[in-house]
Amino acid sequence: MTIGDATRIRIKELCSEKKITVNKLSTICGITQSTLNNIISGRNNSTTISTIKKICDGLEITIQDFFNSDVFLDLEQEVQ
Repeated sequence: MTIGDATRIRIKELCSEKKITVNKLSTICGITQSTLNNIISGRNNSTTISTIKKICDGLEITIQDFFNSDVFLDLEQEVQ
């Protein structure tokens, strides 16, 4: 699994836990719907830590909470 895949899965998990839609998440995070939809759809595979931080702030969790998930355990090496 790539980091992009894991990030997408984690965002969806958190939205489900908080019982909000991805579009609602974009509103509370101050991220455009198109940006978040590009992340979720896989069109954006290089989400910045700044964007992750905005998502965490909107969800009222820490960055550590975001990455504290089994989806990040078995990532592929992505050296180019």
